Amino acid sequence: MLKLSQVINNAQQTPYTSIMINRKNIAFLVMLWLIPVLSFAKPVERIISLDMCSDWMLVKYADRSQILALSSFIHQYPVDWIGDDWPTHDGNLETILSLKPDLVLTGEFNAWLLRERLKKIGLKVVVLPLPNNLKEIVKYEEMFLSAIGLDKSRATQPVPVITQKEKPQKLLILGANAIGTGRGTFQDDLIRHAGWENYLDGKGYITLDLEQLVLNKPDAILWAAPRSSALANQFAEHPVLKTVVPNDQWLDSNYWNWQCPGPWTWELVTKMDVWKKH
Repeated sequence: MLKLSQVINNAQQTPYTSIMINRKNIAFLVMLWLIPVLSFAKPVERIISLDMCSDWMLVKYADRSQILALSSFIHQYPVDWIGDDWPTHDGNLETILSLKPDLVLTGEFNAWLLRERLKKIGLKVVVLPLPNNLKEIVKYEEMFLSAIGLDKSRATQPVPVITQKEKPQKLLILGANAIGTGRGTFQDDLIRHAGWENYLDGKGYITLDLEQLVLNKPDAILWAAPRSSALANQFAEHPVLKTVVPNDQWLDSNYWNWQCPGPWTWELVTKMDVWKKH
């Protein structure tokens, strides 16, 4: 097979009346040369994931035949849209090596030591940086899709920013251990995108004060933690808080929606907009 440089040299030696080599001609030749390469791209097979968010993304987008094994988190933290019949691994180095994966996926904050050992051994490991805001979700999806050999155009399109009212309603996102979500967080971006105003003015994750909530109550509270009788949930069950904010002003969503940014985040934005109208 001729090299690209040979093609260009041959073309340059062709009489002027036959072809005139200029930048456009060269660019066109390069494009023609790349077409056979691009046509051989195909989905990656034998994929393993090391964390829950990568598990979910694989189940969402990959063909089942591509997935060699998901992490054990898929059973430890089950969600209603993923069945319990998926193959899993135990996270041990020996187990993963015995499976002989073509690709290992993990999030940036997971399996630090394991993924470095896998890289040194020679396995292909792709570390996916989690989005810090809603704008980064599309890039995150595109990076994931490219990594597993699928078309980036399959990434979910964002929900347009929902216009706030002149006086938007204030929403408190309440988690376990009386922790509220303040400004500059992923959840804050989600709140504002859905047309609400964040009840908290401070930055980051803030320990809430019950007295402050009584004196200056939010328009609504979104409970973003698992429902249980654990001590971590006692603040949310306090009778005073239940009196200040009636039941119809407590919003509820599937806990898993908040665990991993991804295509399902846009569904949450839509739900939050609907809640605001009731």
